[in-house]
Amino acid sequence: MKVAAAQYAPTADIGDNLAVLESMAHDAAVAGAELIIFPEEAMIPAEAAGKPLHATAEAHWPGFLAGLSRIAAAEGIAVIAGGYEPSGDSLPYNTIAAVSAQGELLGRYRKMHLYDAFDYRESLEVQRGDEGPVVVRIGEFNVGLVNCYDVRFPEFTRALVEMGADLLSVSAAWVRGPLKEDHWTTLLRTRAIENTCWLVAASLTTPDCIGMSMAVDPLGVVRASLGEEERGMFVVEADKHRIDRARTVLPVLRNRRIIIGPR
Repeated sequence: MKVAAAQYAPTADIGDNLAVLESMAHDAAVAGAELIIFPEEAMIPAEAAGKPLHATAEAHWPGFLAGLSRIAAAEGIAVIAGGYEPSGDSLPYNTIAAVSAQGELLGRYRKMHLYDAFDYRESLEVQRGDEGPVVVRIGEFNVGLVNCYDVRFPEFTRALVEMGADLLSVSAAWVRGPLKEDHWTTLLRTRAIENTCWLVAASLTTPDCIGMSMAVDPLGVVRASLGEEERGMFVVEADKHRIDRARTVLPVLRNRRIIIGPR
């Protein structure tokens, strides 16, 4: 299955952001992709949304979700993208939505690991999700939904693989800073290698974020990547044969001796 990852710098205008998503989804579909992965905050960056953030979520999340469905159905491509969803409380969810090529909502994942690190406190603005992890079926792949900071928690992606995921979709707004770029590339490759699965990641390119979207195969080979260009996209061929090969020569999932949780 051909999978696209797109990075860009969304603005405070959600309509304009949806127009960019539509243009990039069109280009991906023309290139033969069955799925396009957009970053966390593809709807709107938190710093551009105004305060309180829950008001923006209540006003615009339904329209954003409807826009993703319209784009997916019009272009005939599955779409994964992030935005802010009302929680019914004073803080919204940071949510990744997955929509089929027919425009149907396949699933939504509300971020469980909030970015309370490096002097930032996401929990002051966002409600922690309490339902997850989430795996959806797209084409021949079971796709696990990962939101940015989640990638630092190996037990999270391992849980997705235990649920059947063979492709990890990472939507991120990876903040730049000392060692952060190195952490990003190291963590993405590590999560693919230790789970012998495909991983495709898309990150924002707002001034505080690094871009550097990447696709990694089940043996840790970087198959496609972008730099810090403000808008960019790649298409990578993800195939099941590479997973079978990796799990034959590197049967780490079978060789485990410590398994946490129900067996």
